[in-house]
Amino acid sequence: MTNKADHDKTVDTSVEENVGRSVETAESDDLQAQLDKMKDQWLRAVAELENTRRRAQKEREDALKYAATNFSRDILSVYDSLSRAVEMVNQSGQISEDIKGFTEGVHLTLTELNNIFSRHGIQRLDPLNQPFDPNYHQAMFEVPTADVEPGIVVQVMQTGFTLHDRLLRPALVGVSKKPQ
Repeated sequence: MTNKADHDKTVDTSVEENVGRSVETAESDDLQAQLDKMKDQWLRAVAELENTRRRAQKEREDALKYAATNFSRDILSVYDSLSRAVEMVNQSGQISEDIKGFTEGVHLTLTELNNIFSRHGIQRLDPLNQPFDPNYHQAMFEVPTADVEPGIVVQVMQTGFTLHDRLLRPALVGVSKKPQ
């Protein structure tokens, strides 16, 4: 038989154990919440670091890819001058023997410049008979014509260029419109 003192002692012990367990559970839950919070912060920091690394890599690649943009724009005037010279020679038809070597040199220089452009990602825009695209063309005037549907490039005043996928210079064009 158990006496009342032993029973009270057992009840007090189990109450203390239950209180102790609930305190331990609360502390454990609090520690788990802190751990989850820290884990979330760590994952976010790792993701941010990875995003920063990718962004820096892309900026570095773009800097290398487009570093020569200003130089490329400046050299386009040389291209224009050489193109006009070759065009004038071709229009004149007859070339004297005295300047034949000179004109061949100008033509070869233009060819070499085109090769250099292609090696470095500079591409000519050839919009003639293509739909007008305001992203790559600058309309200088409209030509009323029934021969072509409206919005088609019918004349190119100045060739446009891109560097890789960016516009260096828009093509200056004349665009067809419906006759009145």
